[in-house]
Amino acid sequence: MSRLSLDTPNQAQTVVESLYKDLERRIAASPPGLCPVDISLGFLKLCHAQTCGKCAPCRIGLGQLANLMDDVLSERATLETIDRIERTARTILETADCAIGYEAAGMVLRGVQGFRDDYEEHVRNNRCTSGLTQPVPCVALCPAHVDIPGYIALVRAGRCEDAVKLIRKDNPFPTACAFICEHPCEARCRRNMVDDAVNICGIKHYAVTHALHVAPVANQPSTGKRVAIIGGGPCGLSCAFYLQLMGHQTVVYEQRPKLGGMLRYGIPRYRLPEDMLQNDIDVILSTGVEVHTDISVGKDIQVADIEREYDAVLLCIGAHVDRKVGIPGEDSNGVVSAVAMLRAIGEGNPPDLTGKRVCVIGGGNVSMDASRTAIRLGASNVTTVYRRRVDDMTALSDEIAEAAAEGVTILPLQAPLRIEHDDEGNVTALITQPQHIGPVGKDGRPRPIKATKEENVIPCDIVIVAIGQGIDSRAFAAAGIAVNRERFSALPDSIVEGSTKTFAGGDAVTGPSTVIRAIAAGKVAAANIDNFLGYNHVIHAAVEDIPEAPLSPTTACGRVNIRTRPACECVDNFDDIKEGMTEEEVLQESSRCLRCDHYGYGNFRGGRMRQW
Repeated sequence: MSRLSLDTPNQAQTVVESLYKDLERRIAASPPGLCPVDISLGFLKLCHAQTCGKCAPCRIGLGQLANLMDDVLSERATLETIDRIERTARTILETADCAIGYEAAGMVLRGVQGFRDDYEEHVRNNRCTSGLTQPVPCVALCPAHVDIPGYIALVRAGRCEDAVKLIRKDNPFPTACAFICEHPCEARCRRNMVDDAVNICGIKHYAVTHALHVAPVANQPSTGKRVAIIGGGPCGLSCAFYLQLMGHQTVVYEQRPKLGGMLRYGIPRYRLPEDMLQNDIDVILSTGVEVHTDISVGKDIQVADIEREYDAVLLCIGAHVDRKVGIPGEDSNGVVSAVAMLRAIGEGNPPDLTGKRVCVIGGGNVSMDASRTAIRLGASNVTTVYRRRVDDMTALSDEIAEAAAEGVTILPLQAPLRIEHDDEGNVTALITQPQHIGPVGKDGRPRPIKATKEENVIPCDIVIVAIGQGIDSRAFAAAGIAVNRERFSALPDSIVEGSTKTFAGGDAVTGPSTVIRAIAAGKVAAANIDNFLGYNHVIHAAVEDIPEAPLSPTTACGRVNIRTRPACECVDNFDDIKEGMTEEEVLQESSRCLRCDHYGYGNFRGGRMRQW
């Protein structure tokens, strides 16, 4: 007999491994609105099944903890039970030998402290405070609550124009979002339970690129009310679109020569072609929006004058101010902000970077945009410097991979120290201090720590700073508008604190965020401004006959991804880098939708919101 042998998994082990993968998919597809106590108990029981049984806190304590939580869900608990759960979890956290025990107890402890009201509601009234206001996962996670299963069904039926109409009920920028949306709707797609999330953004891309001109629905009768909107970006234009449909006259004041905000002055054209953006804007303007461009509020016109002239005001000025790194040499010639560079390109004044060595500081999507744009402007080499790991970068993983494919060198764990320059003040190098990754901070990300390594010298001619954006709200603060740390202080219904008729939304309230969140803020502001003006107009879906959900069985099928053109074809131009789905591909991908608007909770709880 041999002393050693190779381990081969038996049938039971093989099945368990497949169950682990099923569990991972289930977790990935967990929709919002689940009972937090119930889901915590489920995780706790899984953790208890993993215990080795060596230490009593884990072997016995987790079981007792599960029994106590089960009492809460089974109408056998009192308020004292909740206190016992907290004490038991803390004891296990402090005494368990390994992570199986103390991490499980920590999860329960965070829960009982974070959503104690749910525990108490179960004890007092035998119910959960959580509710499914929108039971379809993709719709719930879309900030604008677009009817995603509906437009996917329409695309599958070959009705792309109707799909665009349906999207516009909740989002007047269907084309722009089809090109650049970060698609949070896919994060909890129930299709994950079968194989992989539906490519929702890719299907939308097909719809908008195959639809003919789709006119908006007709405006409702005029109310005679006038609303001023300060800022012509996605938030402001979305609000203007819906208020026009409701019958109110909107007047947009925009500081730049053209409308679009960051969509025009912050997103490179290779990601969002200008004609695609203009298509959305033209449809919005066709509703009768009055526009004044090249107007700086606080300089060309005063806030107080606007408030006197209009029945309501919306502030949505966006985040167009660059952040400084705060290192020596930042005022050298050749140091520019990514915001300023992308704005200049949007205005038709691109810098000449031919033959230049470029360093970009930052790890977000703007950093990737600046890096890839520099490549297209002729830079001889582009290096992106980030103080954390690549895994910690906030840029989309696809953006990072595509930047690397186009020739961008990404240097993680390098903290900028100073910028060196020659006698004439021109940039010659970026000096960085190597870092190593350290403990996890309050934001959930590991903090970088100075490494005991020599400084790194990166020769360069241009340094592009892309570490964040701010809001210039000084003129509004001077006019008495409530501002907190440069952002407008707005309540959940969008009205500014202390104001009688001034609302605010978008990046100017939340700080820099995504386009779809700005659009959602404009939609919310429109609804609340309409109520403020004394009305209750309803925005209806322009399409009522959504195709019925098929009864065909669900079989596993691979996800169709949108392809990116080869890097060698992209790096010397600003042409669109994406290749959309073919008809065959979109039919297959749209057929993967499980139609949660019909099956499961969606069908029983009204999975389709036909108006708002």
